[in-house]
Amino acid sequence: MAFAASLASCPICLDHLRDPVTTECGHNFCHSCIHQRWEGLQGTFPCPVCLHHCPDRSLKRNAQLCCMTEIVQQISIRRGKRKRQKEPLCKKHHEVLTLFCEKDLELLCAQCRVVSHHQNHPLIPIGEAAASYRRKLKSHIKAKTNHLEVVEMLYKNQVENTLEVKRKMGKWREELGNECKEIKCFLAIERNEIGNDLLIEEKDVEEKLIENRRQISYHMFRLSNLLSEIGKKYLQTDLDLFTGIESIHNRYENLETPAIFSCDLKKGSYNVPPNYLCLHKMIRKFLVDLTLDPKTAHPNIITSSNRRNVIYKTPSGFPNPQDLTSYPAVLSSEGFDAGRHFWVVNLEGTGECFLGVCKESFPRNTHISPSARNGCWQYSLWIPMSGPSPIGQPKIGIFLDYELGEVSFYNLNDCSYLYGITDTFTEKIMPYFSIAPSSESLTISIIGGKR
Repeated sequence: MAFAASLASCPICLDHLRDPVTTECGHNFCHSCIHQRWEGLQGTFPCPVCLHHCPDRSLKRNAQLCCMTEIVQQISIRRGKRKRQKEPLCKKHHEVLTLFCEKDLELLCAQCRVVSHHQNHPLIPIGEAAASYRRKLKSHIKAKTNHLEVVEMLYKNQVENTLEVKRKMGKWREELGNECKEIKCFLAIERNEIGNDLLIEEKDVEEKLIENRRQISYHMFRLSNLLSEIGKKYLQTDLDLFTGIESIHNRYENLETPAIFSCDLKKGSYNVPPNYLCLHKMIRKFLVDLTLDPKTAHPNIITSSNRRNVIYKTPSGFPNPQDLTSYPAVLSSEGFDAGRHFWVVNLEGTGECFLGVCKESFPRNTHISPSARNGCWQYSLWIPMSGPSPIGQPKIGIFLDYELGEVSFYNLNDCSYLYGITDTFTEKIMPYFSIAPSSESLTISIIGGKR
């Protein structure tokens, strides 16, 4: 039966012979297939099988082979009737799909190979294509399984972050409550305002985390469904494998992991002692960002590359005459001729320093001692080598009210008031920083504020 079927098949379209004709060399073809293959040729007409040159296009119809083809077709129809009821057929030619177009990702029948636009496309048998795509699906299963594990870990982290947000908020509320007990009446209004801010922030962060968890959960659901679908598709028959394979391929390629919401919390500045709650408001409202001006620096004053840190450095060799007639100081690049301004510095190490403001015209390169009389208003701080300092390793806040002519100094470690200066300002005022020559281990650092 197999031999008869091979005789009844056309070598060109690989289908049953239709109106069979026989060439001079003895090979059989469909009448339409051989004439389509010879279309446009003149002179000699090569046999598609053995390349024997046939003298002309006139070929005799093989009646005996035609009868044999009909018999083979009837037997094939009866034997494959049940199978063909299950197998998908070509919608155009109603024949069994046996080929796969790698360019268009479509299943084709043998007739499509001859008469459709797929003639020049790479076509391979379904079995070969199925094996290739099964390998791809297997790699997808492994990759997406790992991806699912990562996403599950992200989901777990976001659940933990939600609990951490609640824990931190609870801890900060407790701290706020302990501080408010000192002067309950005075802090009642402020406590309510801060509590509301925390509640809003907590609700906002929690809502974003919940929404992010929902997105991740939905992504996990899609991943799980896709993995299940890929797994089922992997086990299907060759023909069923390609039903919807393009859809699975597109969903796999376009599946994106949702962005992860970062829940970094900024602790509110509500732990200010009651008597200086106004200081907290003052900092928030008037904090400025300063940088040091190296052009105004004394030769022994060294400023950092970011222009925020300053130290004193004893010169080697013979001293510069200017070193003996001026005070080791440096000014800010920014000056003020109106308004209210607040800046913060850190003091690290041991020694003596002077913080304050001076007039823009203040003569720095002279032996005159800086004072309010010559336009320099400063406050001295001493941090001893051993033993506790009166203010510890301080963070100092300086507040300038130009119109009122006031300069105030605060220890921001405990929000205590240190010192105040009152005068009349008539020109631009520059923030002033100085380190005593005996204080090589002391560093003044400007803390950045808003721009």
